[in-house]
Amino acid sequence: MAASPTPRPTPVSADNPALAALQGLDVPLPCAVAFSGGADSTALLAAAVQRWPGQVHAIHVHHGLQAAADEFERRCRATCEAWSVPLHVAQVDARHQPGESPEDAARKARYAALAEAALAHRLAAVLLAQHADDQVETMVLALSRGAGLPGLAAMAARIERHGVAFHRPLLQVRGDALREWLRGQAIAFADDPMNADPAYTRSRIRHEVLPALQRAFPQFRETFSRSARHAAQAQQLLGEIAAADLALVGAPPAVAALRSLSRARQANALRHWLRTAHGAAPSAAQLEELLDQVAACATRGHAIRIRVAAGRVELRDGALRYITDHASDVDANGRAG
Repeated sequence: MAASPTPRPTPVSADNPALAALQGLDVPLPCAVAFSGGADSTALLAAAVQRWPGQVHAIHVHHGLQAAADEFERRCRATCEAWSVPLHVAQVDARHQPGESPEDAARKARYAALAEAALAHRLAAVLLAQHADDQVETMVLALSRGAGLPGLAAMAARIERHGVAFHRPLLQVRGDALREWLRGQAIAFADDPMNADPAYTRSRIRHEVLPALQRAFPQFRETFSRSARHAAQAQQLLGEIAAADLALVGAPPAVAALRSLSRARQANALRHWLRTAHGAAPSAAQLEELLDQVAACATRGHAIRIRVAAGRVELRDGALRYITDHASDVDANGRAG
């Protein structure tokens, strides 16, 4: 932990790198900062309070995943009291299901809890403290998993979840710059022991891969960020093409019309349809199998029934339907099968 057991009043400091990142940000007020008590969110909260005095709340998510969770909450309360910031604590159960990564389970629970707390207190925007190093970690993790453009686009500066806008204003700010500023101001922050646990993939990337990148490519944060923006632009174009193709083939997609597209456009349209209409993300193998079945579907008697995510794709009345596991006897349009 950084020093100073007693939090000081909110610093008024022009050299906070988080404050510079907030200058061009336009958010509805009052807003909230997702506040873990760690270095990044502490610097962001200090900057937000200085940028919008009296208009900032803090939301702390108590995951209950480790013994130190209660201490994190206590530190957050102490800081918010010293800085006159309203604090809202959300208790969540972030245990992962079989086959689900602990990181993914915690992230989903965190977004849901942040959104619920924000809506309960009429806060339309939540600021997140992910920074340039986190962005690189996300891209490296996506590359290690063989991700496509959505993964390589990494984290967007703004997203919407559960009816709430989430902003990431620090994606161009180095993590060490935030910590250096906090130490210069003698502001205490918590160090999560999970961040140093090699059992977690992100921790290994942070402590082994990023230092190697720093030695080999000192400008890697800037170049990775530029690549992420290029990937995001390309993904946006693919989304627009998919929407146009689905307007022609229908949603749910008619197989005969779908077969008139190239295989690459079929894949793009089907991936977009599954994701936007059903929240389902097919694996590469599942999508390839589905495309093979569409290519082979030249007769009226051909059947398609392929497992995809938490459901399956079936051919009914000449069109593809997605049926979830909890609605196995109802098709995508709500009719009994």
